[in-house]
Amino acid sequence: MIKQTELLLVSLLIVLISCKDKVESKKEKVKTMVHTNVLNYVFTPKHKFDKKGLMFSDQGAWFAYSFPDSINTTGFSGPFLMTQQNGIWSSSSLTNLVLKNTKWTSIDTKSYSSHLEQVFLSEKLELKQQLFFLSGHTAIIKSILKNKSNSPQAINYSFKNEQLLADGLKLSVKENNLTIKSALTDTVGHVIFPEDVLLKALTDSTYISNEIEMVLKPNETKEFTISQSFIFKEYSWIKEQEKIIVSNFETVLKDRKLEKNTELQSLIENRKIQFNDDKYAEVLAKTQLTLQNNWRIPAGELKDEGLFPSYHYKWFHGFWSWDSWKHAVGLSYYNTDLAKKQMRVMFNFQNEDGFIVDCVYRDTLIEKHNYRDTKPPLSAWAIAKIYKKDKDISFVKEFYPKLKKYHEWWYNKRDHDKDGLCEYGSTDGSVIAAKWESGMDNAIRFDNSKILKNSEGAYSIDQESVDLNAYLYAEKLFLSELATLLGNKKDADNFKKEAEKLKLIIQSQFYDPIDGWFYDTTLDGKTFIKGEGSEGWTALWANAATQEQAEAVKNKMMDPKKFFTKVPFQTMSADHEKFNPLKGYWRGPNWLDQSYFGVKSLRNYGFDKEADKATIQILKGAEGVLGKGKSIRENYHPLTGEGLSAENFSWSAAHIIMLLQKD
Repeated sequence: MIKQTELLLVSLLIVLISCKDKVESKKEKVKTMVHTNVLNYVFTPKHKFDKKGLMFSDQGAWFAYSFPDSINTTGFSGPFLMTQQNGIWSSSSLTNLVLKNTKWTSIDTKSYSSHLEQVFLSEKLELKQQLFFLSGHTAIIKSILKNKSNSPQAINYSFKNEQLLADGLKLSVKENNLTIKSALTDTVGHVIFPEDVLLKALTDSTYISNEIEMVLKPNETKEFTISQSFIFKEYSWIKEQEKIIVSNFETVLKDRKLEKNTELQSLIENRKIQFNDDKYAEVLAKTQLTLQNNWRIPAGELKDEGLFPSYHYKWFHGFWSWDSWKHAVGLSYYNTDLAKKQMRVMFNFQNEDGFIVDCVYRDTLIEKHNYRDTKPPLSAWAIAKIYKKDKDISFVKEFYPKLKKYHEWWYNKRDHDKDGLCEYGSTDGSVIAAKWESGMDNAIRFDNSKILKNSEGAYSIDQESVDLNAYLYAEKLFLSELATLLGNKKDADNFKKEAEKLKLIIQSQFYDPIDGWFYDTTLDGKTFIKGEGSEGWTALWANAATQEQAEAVKNKMMDPKKFFTKVPFQTMSADHEKFNPLKGYWRGPNWLDQSYFGVKSLRNYGFDKEADKATIQILKGAEGVLGKGKSIRENYHPLTGEGLSAENFSWSAAHIIMLLQKD
């Protein structure tokens, strides 16, 4: 009996050692992908709503930081709070380390996807500060002060803040704890200093600490660790405190580096072989950071994690439906867990009839959810893409009935004449919401649209759109694939049959053989609504065109006078009289989702040479996409390459990922 026990223990030990070796081996396989200063975070806000600079965030936190642009500020700029007023600075610097009789001579800043790092130098001292996010509630700042001289140095240090900037914020102190409350949100800020630091409130927006004396020997260091937390009422501050107490700075930072490095490695190693140049690795690092900075944990009305379109623009502090589908596809290449949560965000708001809300927000006192319209049906595409990466059949099982209900909703509520072709529309009977539903708000094809009532709370515009029906065609095929995975042969066959029927209609009704282009038509299908726009290649993206039709569309796409501009495949042809990128929004600018659909359209029909050429020109022509420093923009001027509209735009980053990745 004893021998059997000993043998079992030995066997267990061997298994444990084997498992450890496998884990170590896996860690060793992760290559170091260090990309520094991909985005320029050097910025000190001049006022509470100042968004002229970029900000660093991680772990889904609703706050962010920058580097100070002054050598006299020995702390990080911020935090910038997304917990109230759609983004506002709490302070230009909340925790400054003040060294008496010390004059800094230089500052060096380095940003990584894992953390921020800045080093201040004086004649005799060096101050190194690092900031990383412990969680979606807490950032940790570690300061290391070093005597780099050959003689002992007497040091006097203390802490203070720059005056609170955000509306409604008031601070209070107790020993080494600083608490910040707001009259405008239930989020509470907690800042914990080292135990020997005693705080004193000067006003309800400023504080100072006691002055601490010490002597540093040559090469000796002194470390200070400060935590900054901003936590919503639905989370436990007690549990977060416990997490802060037990966390080890070096261990967590090491884990954070491994986490980011593993994600980036997934993207870099999965590139199409023709984009193996280092500049494309660097732009993938920029896309990863863009999505990371827009990541938010559940709070308020939002019950799952997801991405803002842009933290930088005040009206984009929420989640949109087709943005979410696009974000999820981009995320699927390196973080399927977050991609799944991004999908759940919007389906948490699905109505009984299958309708998906257009956009949702954390705080509806700031902005209401928009139930006036939905967005183009790309959700099944996203689910299929995510499944392709991790083969999680339970995820497909969770979503399939919801996707099916959403698909059927289009035919129940957006097919005015019941001919099997859908129209964009609205729930409130307004034309503007119907245009929003297309996602291409002011595209010229909707200039003369009128609204028609289908039933109570369901309206359509008086035209049938080629892109909508191409998306629905693709969705039928994706639903057929998903049904097959679930063993639902009846649904799989039905969706495939419906797709074949719809494909023929798309090829015949929406394609003009004289122009060689796909257009929307009037409701009766007899008249084309002319004006060459990016919707013209969605039939190719969906694989719904014939090879001959694809050839004709490709020729126009590659025409420099039309779509092959400095930033190719913009929203409408450059030779159209209404082409106006600076004032057009969807009447000329290049949106990178439309560019991606265009490139993918070419690849679907074997035009790989043209697709590669277009990809290179898109990334080269769009100002600031390649190279370090500048953020990825919402859209671009197709003739000059100038970045337009919001900075740090998530779906632009997601589609750059798609452009460069193997399917």
